[in-house]
Amino acid sequence: MKLAGRVAVVTGAGTFKKPFTQADQVGNGAACAITFAREGAVVICTDRDLSAAQETAELIKAEGGSAHAYELDVTQSAQVNRVIEEVAQAFGGIDVLHNNVGIEVQGDLLAVDDDQWDKVMEVNVRGAMAASRAVLPYMQRQKRGSIINVSSTASLKWSPMQFLSYSTAKAGLNHMTKVIARQYAADQVRCNCIVPGMIRTPHADALYASEAEAAVGHKFRDSRCPMGRQGSPWDIANAALFLAADDSSYVTGLLLVVDGGASL
Repeated sequence: MKLAGRVAVVTGAGTFKKPFTQADQVGNGAACAITFAREGAVVICTDRDLSAAQETAELIKAEGGSAHAYELDVTQSAQVNRVIEEVAQAFGGIDVLHNNVGIEVQGDLLAVDDDQWDKVMEVNVRGAMAASRAVLPYMQRQKRGSIINVSSTASLKWSPMQFLSYSTAKAGLNHMTKVIARQYAADQVRCNCIVPGMIRTPHADALYASEAEAAVGHKFRDSRCPMGRQGSPWDIANAALFLAADDSSYVTGLLLVVDGGASL
């Protein structure tokens, strides 16, 4: 197994579901956590909602994998530091950090307000920074580590759905990935970024008020993809596994676009 003996921390490992979301659907973070566990990792499932983290951990345990759930709000740096220290001491280190937390607020330049802007930056950029900062000393000591950030193709181009603060935050995350990758390459700490396009997730259902509206919305999202369909959370999980495992031991600073050709 590709991650046997490794410890992987996944932020945003829970799955937010609308009432009409299918019961067996999981989000990107949960899919990555499950995939890491299937490849032998001890997975630390974290989420602001502890019950959501526990739900993912239980899915892993039901398959015979190893998982532990922690409550974690990435905007609270003291809590981030405490949880990472607890995990590192309990499990002997941290090998993989998968930064999956992200929020969006709809609005173009004329619509966005300061508080919304600041909140998106706090969660999407500072949250990933704080978690990365917390794990880095442990990865430096063991001379091995993989930090994986999750961005969006919204960071690369204009979108008909206006999320200016989100797009800008994700562009910042892209650059932070490259800076961290170059700065700590000599420590054998790698930092890469997955750049998803349209992915059919339970979180995407949150864009819609009803099942009927979601059906229309997802049909439109499918039509925007060159392959005629959105990707799935398992497409993101497969990309994350590559970046977490030794298969990518000489890969750092990469923006790995997973979008079915939508950004071409």
